[in-house]
Amino acid sequence: MKRIKSLQFFAVLLAVLAQPFHSSECPTTISEDLRQDCHPEPGASETSCITRGCRWCETSAPNVPFCFYDSVEDPTCPNNVPVQKRIDCHPQLGASKEACEAKGCIWCSTKVSNAPWCSFPEVGPYGYALSGQPQKTAKGWRLVLMKRNTMMSLFGNDISPVAIDVEFQTKDRLRFKIYDPNSQRFEVPLKIESPSTAAADTSYDIEFINDPSFQFKIIRKSTGTVLWDTSLGDLIFAKQYLQITTTVPSTSVYGFGEHEHPSFKHNMNFVNYGMFSRDQPPTTFANLYGVHPFYMCIESDSNTHGILLLNSNAQDITLSPNPSLTFRTIGGILDFYVFLGPTPENVVQQYTEAIGRPHFPSYWSLGFQLSRYGYGSLDVVKKTVDRMRQYGIPYDVQYGDIDYMERHLDFTYDKENYAGLPEYIQQLKKDGMHYVIILDPFLSKDEAPGTYRPYELGQEMGIWVNNSDRVTPAVGKAWPPGDSVFPDYTNPRTADWWIQMCVEFKTVLDYDGLWIDMNEPANFGTGQYPGCALNDLNYPPYVPRITDSSLAQKTLCPDSKTYLGDHYNTHSLFGWSQTPPTFIAVQKATGKRAFVLSRSTFVGSGKYAGHWLGDNFSRWKDMHMSIIGMLEFNLFGIPYIGADICGFLLDTTYELCLRWMQLGSFYPFSRNHNGEGQTEQDPAVFGAEFAEISRSTLLIRYTLLPYLYTLFFDSHVHGNTVVRGLMHEFTSDHQTHGIDTAFLWGPAFMIAPVLQEGARSVDVYFPEASWFDYYTGDEVPASWHRKYVSVDAPLDKIPLFLRGGYILPTQAPATTTTRSRLNPFGLLIALDERGEASGSLFWDDGDSIDSIEKEVYFLAKYTFSEGQMRTKVVKNGYRGVDSLIYNTVQVLGVTSRPNAIVLNGNVIRGKDLQYQENGKLTLQISVPLTEELNIILQ
Repeated sequence: MKRIKSLQFFAVLLAVLAQPFHSSECPTTISEDLRQDCHPEPGASETSCITRGCRWCETSAPNVPFCFYDSVEDPTCPNNVPVQKRIDCHPQLGASKEACEAKGCIWCSTKVSNAPWCSFPEVGPYGYALSGQPQKTAKGWRLVLMKRNTMMSLFGNDISPVAIDVEFQTKDRLRFKIYDPNSQRFEVPLKIESPSTAAADTSYDIEFINDPSFQFKIIRKSTGTVLWDTSLGDLIFAKQYLQITTTVPSTSVYGFGEHEHPSFKHNMNFVNYGMFSRDQPPTTFANLYGVHPFYMCIESDSNTHGILLLNSNAQDITLSPNPSLTFRTIGGILDFYVFLGPTPENVVQQYTEAIGRPHFPSYWSLGFQLSRYGYGSLDVVKKTVDRMRQYGIPYDVQYGDIDYMERHLDFTYDKENYAGLPEYIQQLKKDGMHYVIILDPFLSKDEAPGTYRPYELGQEMGIWVNNSDRVTPAVGKAWPPGDSVFPDYTNPRTADWWIQMCVEFKTVLDYDGLWIDMNEPANFGTGQYPGCALNDLNYPPYVPRITDSSLAQKTLCPDSKTYLGDHYNTHSLFGWSQTPPTFIAVQKATGKRAFVLSRSTFVGSGKYAGHWLGDNFSRWKDMHMSIIGMLEFNLFGIPYIGADICGFLLDTTYELCLRWMQLGSFYPFSRNHNGEGQTEQDPAVFGAEFAEISRSTLLIRYTLLPYLYTLFFDSHVHGNTVVRGLMHEFTSDHQTHGIDTAFLWGPAFMIAPVLQEGARSVDVYFPEASWFDYYTGDEVPASWHRKYVSVDAPLDKIPLFLRGGYILPTQAPATTTTRSRLNPFGLLIALDERGEASGSLFWDDGDSIDSIEKEVYFLAKYTFSEGQMRTKVVKNGYRGVDSLIYNTVQVLGVTSRPNAIVLNGNVIRGKDLQYQENGKLTLQISVPLTEELNIILQ
């Protein structure tokens, strides 16, 4: 009996150990149905939960978080607001109990990391109340609000009354504008077309509430989902401080830029992002080169919406776990646009319809590009180009960074170290290549009289950013010798001057495109000489959460004057305002489609320019960050985007650079570039093995360029993204919402790069769809769907997959696009589970300015169903296709060997037909591109 009892004891013990562990400190005051997830991202544990100041309590109930916020963490706090609902009432540094309570707010300490200790009460002394009744207008509604408590002010100079104009602009676009009806304040001069009358039928409703503060909601009609709700916090509208808070319907929030952050899907645990353009290498959470106050949210039912705050002043955004968003800005107005989607692609299409469709890049600019700051001489450039050719690495564009200039002076070149540069550029062009030069926005003012025309003409035209006296130019220090002045690109005269200079310089260096850098604007000091005066513009009562908490650090004083007004308002518009005249200058100088690459961007910049992600580092994490940045800029309407392959700062390593070359081969803008003093890192410098691997991956890119070019056509005409996350295509699969280690070209081509040192495999997530290995044509087993699967990735391979249901146009690759454009085309058909697929091909001469508008292009659409592929030539307006042919058709996912294949009435036999047991069918054909392909599998 003793033996039996011992066995029973161990059985009971094992049963107990098998039960989920429940912490002895499980709170009893928060029921399971009220728990709010404090660790929504994967990998939650008791340790990680407690580390962020939250409670851990396991439960067997489905869909209940183990890690959650303690709403009554400190019961001694008066009128305690649940920690996840707290809105910071002392957003500047130096909060204290006394300062907090003096603002009429609640001081309550918490262990939750980043959560505010000073927060607004649920019913407090701030906010506005409706004055009178809402007035119906031709476009929607107008409301007038009065401040509820004129004695309380967060930062002084509150404005009352304020007005709200609500415009029902389109079926899926709503605008609401909060402004001072009695005084003109700065508004961003981006023209968004507004219909004269309200849209008759909308996908949204709006609801006004006045209890006790004014609140309003925006509701999706079809589902009742509340997209915008200001009930969590009161509106504040003062001379130099504007604040508004909204709840969001889920934590799947994307966007806000430009920043570097660890994940594409935002962390909502009291994360702050400052927005104010700044010259600094990408640093986690810091404000970087551009400003994009736009976000997209995937709702819990997979519908999607996007919201833009059109404001250029220094600002910040706090993402809180309620979930909610708090917008703060220190000038202008609160000008919001809401886009109803309902798909992520619809949101971006609607957004770019408003702010401007992305520009259409030249075909050559989709080729691989090479640059370096610090070649030092033309001889080094020539050696680099020669070794690239020696290894046959595809390569279309060579750059000149500022070391090509004479002493860093715009519109010059170094006639000693770069002697013969004009002639060498011509030689590159004869070989089918292109040349892009850099220009900085500042000009030296200290050259000898009569020797530097760009400055002297600018001085004569009066085009500089001025000091606060509105007369004398602001003088700072930048790359050129001596001191520099800064062109004011918001001034129409400056645009004329810049275009003239760029066109004239084309006769000196026959460039194909312009790369505009340092246009935040960058200045090596803090403000201009002799420093920034002590006033509210230079030192406002609140400085958003930006680097150094300074509006003048590494730029000009905010009280400097531009054509549009104070630099305080226009600082983040500097690069944006430089971009259109540069676009015009390149088109005028070259007579071709403009190539403009800008470091600083703002809402709408994509209409004129592409962007690279700045002065990144040669580190593995920076590879990952580049994917996140690339995905975000596609949301921002700037799909021509990439990062410096192999990194700009620090020395790279063989493996890091090789893996980055593989990833960068699939950036829309694919350029290897690094900084002065770093080791050379072009793909030919590491030797034969590295060169061959880089070559093979770039040949895949060049093979797929017709597909990529067609994606850019769709982006330019319809506003589509070019690169997108998996969540973009599979919104109902919540596992995709946090994936940012893989991405898609369009809907059909998945790239899953190696992002870790020493890795020879990649964990790839396959959403529910048919997927095929790009290299073999093998179909991914259905058992892999909705799972992470370890996929082999030896050093010479980047995992690539085709999604069933799509037809991708291809072309035989060459070492330049000039040559590849002459080669035969192919079709790569990946069938879905129904045996269907579709796709299209856009083709023109590759660089004409108005080929689409003049309909001088070729457009074919392909469909495959019921064993037959059909082609419809939608437009046949480009005669350059007359000499081009299809020579290959590949079909993936064929379920059985066809008995016969008929191409345009002729049976294909023998060596022209190859069928593999994995369901890959390859046809060798010779059919003019202008002939409509009709292929029947019998």
